[in-house]
Amino acid sequence: MRRLGFLLRPSWLILAALVAGFAYLCFTVLAPWQLGKNTSTEHRNQLIADSVRAEPVDIGELLAADSGVRPDEVEWRRVTATGAYLPDSTVLVRLRHLDGAPAYTVLGAFRLDDGRVLLVDRGLVEAVDGSRPPAVPEPPAGTQRVQARVRDSEGVAPDRAPSVQDGFRQVYSIDTGQGAEVLGVPLTSVPTGGRGGYLQVEAGQAGVFTPSPLPQLDSGPYLSYGLQWLAFGIMAPLGLGYFAYAEIRARRAEKSVNAPVAEVSEPEPVSTEQRLADRYGRSRR
Repeated sequence: MRRLGFLLRPSWLILAALVAGFAYLCFTVLAPWQLGKNTSTEHRNQLIADSVRAEPVDIGELLAADSGVRPDEVEWRRVTATGAYLPDSTVLVRLRHLDGAPAYTVLGAFRLDDGRVLLVDRGLVEAVDGSRPPAVPEPPAGTQRVQARVRDSEGVAPDRAPSVQDGFRQVYSIDTGQGAEVLGVPLTSVPTGGRGGYLQVEAGQAGVFTPSPLPQLDSGPYLSYGLQWLAFGIMAPLGLGYFAYAEIRARRAEKSVNAPVAEVSEPEPVSTEQRLADRYGRSRR
């Protein structure tokens, strides 16, 4: 045990605590964070792929309390909605991009035949001179039947409040809760298992501009990152053990070098007669 006493020194104890803390973070925070992102990305990709093959359903089926559809499987579903756009309900979302250029997303309110009002994304419009919104026409009046995808609200940044600029109400994200406050209209959120959903109108529909493109069905690097954090969590304690073993070997080598060397006695001198006798044998007497 005396050989391992150096491990109780403060420097080694601090190093062991750091390694243990790093390994704990790898297994409980960092790796689950990346693996969770990989799982959610794969789930999103599967929902998009399924929606491409599926036929649109009426939005009323997803809004019904007994729809039988799990909320976490609602986003990206293709739906149809029949109703009319509310006049003077245009809201612009800032800091968007269209083909690499600054753009705005145009939001509006769509009243269903049953009276419920949904937030809709009418698509993207390119900014004028990279900083000002263009003239955005009002959506068509009268009853419309649109085809769209269900999207989950993006949430609201607390330090970015809505404003009125260039004659338009402007926000920084698409969120049904904030949209209801800005428009002064009670909006119905599509149940998505998250912040509440809205409709993203597809190309060729009434009142739509350039629809936002679908995400690429790529899982990304999250799985490899998660496995790397798991590997780091395993390698850190192994590295500490290796350094401790190397320290033990170095101490053993130092101890053997410093050990006292036993004195070697000098041999007694041998006479010429003894040397000749050893070489030619004893002489006869």
